[in-house]
Amino acid sequence: MSEDSPANWEADSPSVDAEVEALQAEVNGLKEQVLRYAAEAENTKRRAEREMNDARAYAIQKFARDLLGVADILDRAMAAVPADIADPAMKNFIVGIEMTSKELLGAFERNGLKRIAPEQGEKFDPHKHQAMMEQPDTGVTPGGVVMVMQPGYELLGRLIRPAMVAVAAKAAGAAPAGGGNPYGGGSGGEDEDAGGSVDTRA
Repeated sequence: MSEDSPANWEADSPSVDAEVEALQAEVNGLKEQVLRYAAEAENTKRRAEREMNDARAYAIQKFARDLLGVADILDRAMAAVPADIADPAMKNFIVGIEMTSKELLGAFERNGLKRIAPEQGEKFDPHKHQAMMEQPDTGVTPGGVVMVMQPGYELLGRLIRPAMVAVAAKAAGAAPAGGGNPYGGGSGGEDEDAGGSVDTRA
């Protein structure tokens, strides 16, 4: 009987089927391996891009902190300007200071440095504000911001300096049980100071 006869084909078919299944299993395994390597490569790429973006975004953090002192000095200079100035030269000088301050804040904004200066009556936020003192104020809801003593700043959502504020005093019985921080926003959580101090930093 010839080697190519149908009888030989039938005899060889189980071994051929087994070989085909083995090859198919190997192909499937290789496909899974390729997909896994591709996913790992994509994750590595995304992680590298994220780390690069973070490094680029926060590279100016120290430089920004150093410039905050300049912004503070300009704020104090403008706050000390008399209401009525007759001297034209002095008026021009004040306008120059105001323009310098405005340009500095514009540069901050363009580079992701945002000023934190809560409005009077705004709710105290322990994640962005630091309570320096509390004072009675009938015009502000207890626990609200009475005034900003020094503005804060955040760089691309990351706090680099909290706004230092005075808050309206809460009623004597309004403090949370256990002597927790009355400005922590909770009842003994992580953001509260167990000693009950008003000086709160996020």
